Amino acid sequence: MKRNGILNSDISRVLSYMGHTDRIAIGDCGLPIPEEVERIDLSLTFGEPKFLRVLELVLADMKVEKIVLAEEIKEQNPTVLQGIEALLAGQNVEVEFVPHTEFKAQTADCRAVIRTGETTPYANIILQSGCIFG
Repeated sequence: MKRNGILNSDISRVLSYMGHTDRIAIGDCGLPIPEEVERIDLSLTFGEPKFLRVLELVLADMKVEKIVLAEEIKEQNPTVLQGIEALLAGQNVEVEFVPHTEFKAQTADCRAVIRTGETTPYANIILQSGCIFG
């Protein structure tokens, strides 16, 4: 039995398979997930679990070199954007903003999309794996 880290077996498995530059997404409960991408559904009810809590736990278990966010988060959900920035404070992480339609297209290149119960707009992120050595 695991002693620490993420207990969800699907998330733990996907993270352990990831290599440098592989991607995983975390989304709100309305983010469309391409059929060919693994869906890890954590949603329990509207609002639970929260996007930022799931992100916090994934970041504790993953080295991230880059994130992708929808441009619209800046105007439509500054509170979640500030939360993301706080979780990444002090880390050397590249941030890319793209239109939401482009964000949705990029989820097709992710190993998995984790669906949360978040109901605020544009609470979605793509995490690109960094290298843990060198």
